[in-house]
Amino acid sequence: MFNSCLTALVPLLPLLSFVLLMAFGRRLPGKWAGYLGCVLTGVAALAAYHTAWTYFSLPLEADGTRQAVEVFSWEWLRFSPVLAIRLGIYLDALSVMMWTVITTVSLMVHIYSLGYMAGEKGFARYYAILGLFSFSMLGLVVAPNIFQTYIFWELVGVSSYLLIGFYYTKPEAVSASKKAFIVTRFADLGFLLGILILSYFTGTFDFGTLCRNATEGSGAGSALFAPALQASFLGLSALSWAMLLIFMGCAGKSALFPLHIWLPDAMEGPTPVSALIHAATMVVAGIFLVARLFPVYALMTPGVLEVIAYVAAFTSLYAAVVACVQTDIKRVLAFSTISQIGFMMVALGVSGFGGHAGEGYTAALFHLFTHAFFKALLFLCAGAIIHTVHSNEMKAMGGLRRYMPVTHLCFLVGCLAIAGIPPFSGFFSKDGILAATFAFSPWMGVLMTAIAGLTAFYMFRLYSRIFLGVYAGAPTPDAPAHAADRLPAVQPAAHAPHEAPAVMTVPLVCLAALSLVTGFLPFGRFLSSDGIPHAFPIQPSVAIGSILTALAGIGLALYAYGRGPRPAFQRMADRPNAFLRAAQNRFYIDRFYLFVTHRIIFQGISTALSWFDRHVIDGLLYGLGRVTEKTAHKIRFIQSGQLQTYALVLLIGALCLILTVLWI
Repeated sequence: MFNSCLTALVPLLPLLSFVLLMAFGRRLPGKWAGYLGCVLTGVAALAAYHTAWTYFSLPLEADGTRQAVEVFSWEWLRFSPVLAIRLGIYLDALSVMMWTVITTVSLMVHIYSLGYMAGEKGFARYYAILGLFSFSMLGLVVAPNIFQTYIFWELVGVSSYLLIGFYYTKPEAVSASKKAFIVTRFADLGFLLGILILSYFTGTFDFGTLCRNATEGSGAGSALFAPALQASFLGLSALSWAMLLIFMGCAGKSALFPLHIWLPDAMEGPTPVSALIHAATMVVAGIFLVARLFPVYALMTPGVLEVIAYVAAFTSLYAAVVACVQTDIKRVLAFSTISQIGFMMVALGVSGFGGHAGEGYTAALFHLFTHAFFKALLFLCAGAIIHTVHSNEMKAMGGLRRYMPVTHLCFLVGCLAIAGIPPFSGFFSKDGILAATFAFSPWMGVLMTAIAGLTAFYMFRLYSRIFLGVYAGAPTPDAPAHAADRLPAVQPAAHAPHEAPAVMTVPLVCLAALSLVTGFLPFGRFLSSDGIPHAFPIQPSVAIGSILTALAGIGLALYAYGRGPRPAFQRMADRPNAFLRAAQNRFYIDRFYLFVTHRIIFQGISTALSWFDRHVIDGLLYGLGRVTEKTAHKIRFIQSGQLQTYALVLLIGALCLILTVLWI
């Protein structure tokens, strides 16, 4: 059985790290703040692995499912005899899997940061906020009810704001952190409204009650959801509105179109933070929440689930196209994350409930699991590259495989995994997603296969520009040695590229190993939409098509960029056509938001409201004040202090009163 104290350590140890480092971190010498954060996170990871082992060792129920366990529960607020908010730890296959992913990636980021962040001002603060970030996400995924989820959901947002804006003296970092915070707060308003509508009609916040009654279909299930299904607004039931608004919160956190604009700019934070945000915390929170409420989506509001699929498919395509023309390596990876999150959400959107009908659900979470490791690997490799080249731009790189052999091999593993090449982990999870999309619609399957081909292209474009060809700082072969001093991208020999220190490369090797082996896990045995283990087979027709498409994308990228950009591709980069120019500018979505906020809201609506406030509201109040002042000035003689005046006023008042009585 579960050791409740050991299980509670998983979220509490990162919280302890935050408290201790915020209180005493600045007094610790050298890297001791980092060592403390690593030790506490490492113990939390071990406790999470023990919890996962214990949970999956539990015997199956008679119906083949594995029972969820509420390890801890405490009633916080009670609104009515049936509606209350409880705080606790709720463990099922989904939350246990998420705990494993979060603690593993967080531990790798903690260790890696000992080298990457060495000597940085605010070193202890950085590790403290990492602890808060990990605690927030760990608390979110084990919430027994949607209100506790919302509390930790907001903590995740605060943590990301602090980490993205870690370099608070840089205006770009401050702007990026505010952008992330404001966009996600706007989405979270919809999330909160969805929670309120759902709880008002169903009378519960509890995930177990909602999902259990949804799966029952008739009887108790229909009784719980009947009021929300019968009430309607603008042609949609209240339940559909609630689930759409909850998805709005998911779209904000997971950077789905049109709420994706914050994620590329979040690269202003330290690179290890990007690995944590993109791989295991903030952007996967939306995937987790749709998966947590999947029975409600799939069985009660299937139309909403279909909307989710189409929104996610468009997001995935949009981000893949934009990634193909980016030159900043972190922005390529950022748009790659948006595209891959779209893949996961598409799989959830096209999935049914139960057995092989729910293959998309299993594939989505399997891809979340594998993506966490190879995306963290890619970002940490990017950090090692930036650490030695001192630039994010591809044009400052090239030929780095000679200087950084370990990073080169690890990055290649990550690229092969995300491109879906067997036997790397991404192939198995991506193949499941493509199989689910083909079962939903051949057109959707073809679209997602094409996006997978684009993924292979832009990732190997990135790989080629970084590791193949000639290093931008090396003398050209046909130039004399002394001419190197006149090349603008050349660095002095003392700053030649070099491999990252062991404290940074060891996490890379660990993540590369996980990217190699996790695809062979029988994931369907552990996690499915109905809780019943089932096989997760590879479909040869889908697999062959996806492999050939990925190989075509890789081949085109190597041909175009393997020895430096070929002239035709360089000309397209130098003189892009309208479509490429739009893609380089993210199809002007950010400019549209700036136009709406600055020209329409700030200069239009806000200016009009400001004028109304100053001239009408303030004018009315100032007018009342002036009338009061003038009236007081006219009648001030009444309070002159002269007894004769008081007697005269009293006499006049008495006469008026007598005349009034006589008149009546």
